Amino acid sequence: MCIIYVAGSFRGKNSWEIHNNVLKAERAMVKLIGEGYTPICPHKMTENLQGLYPDQVYLDMCLEFLKVSDAIYVLDNWKQSKGTQVELREAINLGLDIIYEEV
Repeated sequence: MCIIYVAGSFRGKNSWEIHNNVLKAERAMVKLIGEGYTPICPHKMTENLQGLYPDQVYLDMCLEFLKVSDAIYVLDNWKQSKGTQVELREAINLGLDIIYEEV
């Protein structure tokens, strides 16, 4: 099974926007499972952990998850996320397959 990392905007102006970004990533995760992928979805893994550690800790964890992935699935809201831009550059450096969400 292909391990695929779900990347996209997490942050928002308020908790409602963050919640909606997590739901978007969760919908992508369900779609990818249905297509036979094994997704890693950091949105779901850290959604209730905000404020416990600095943001850089979570980004560093995500970059480690990329190292064990075969591909990256980039949500359509990626351009507004500095973290996703870092993840995408790292995925390119690692030679991962890149799949962009079609809207």
